[in-house]
Amino acid sequence: MTNWHGAWLEDLTWQEAKARFDGGAVVVVPVGAASKAHGPHLPLKTDALTARALAQRLIERLPVMAAPVVGFGFYPAFTAFAGSQHLGADTFKALMRELLGNLLGHGVRRIAILNTGVSTERPLDEVAGELGEVAVLHMRLLGAKAEPLFDNRDGGHADERETSVMLALDPRSVRMDRLAPEGDFETTAATGDATRASAFKGERLVAARVDDMVAALTERWPDAF
Repeated sequence: MTNWHGAWLEDLTWQEAKARFDGGAVVVVPVGAASKAHGPHLPLKTDALTARALAQRLIERLPVMAAPVVGFGFYPAFTAFAGSQHLGADTFKALMRELLGNLLGHGVRRIAILNTGVSTERPLDEVAGELGEVAVLHMRLLGAKAEPLFDNRDGGHADERETSVMLALDPRSVRMDRLAPEGDFETTAATGDATRASAFKGERLVAARVDDMVAALTERWPDAF
């Protein structure tokens, strides 16, 4: 059991970071697009904001370190939408290898990637498989306990789930007058029924995802907490 509190890596000095690395701290690396289309009603920053919020709640629960959010990734379905930034799969994997390699080189022995994307799942799984002691937490698979709250459980993009999360995290960023009951991805970069979203649903989904992350990390590295 450690006496540390959870913290953002960027808030520590290098000596403080080294002490935690040497002590076997778990480092969480959030991955969320800094600029990617999310329909006509959500901001481009949706994934990055969600990744940071989940990591923040995690460090409030566990003595882990959260690395800066990786804001660039493999998002081929969004290249046609203005402002969406995308890296090819090989470039993205090279970026992640180097960033994670830096941590490993500094003595980090336990790394968990928090992935908010879908197209990023396979590249991240491949990189984690190459590096060894790296866990990958895919957001799409987290928060099942909150699923009964949602009317449409088929999934989607900028849908009831994502819109609910943004109403909980940053309600002023949601363009409420642009919510639509049925998104056409090819023209709007959204699918699903965003009109059914609510801040309450978003709060419960975020909480359920954090519960699942806590459970996954404590099960994988019980001696770290």
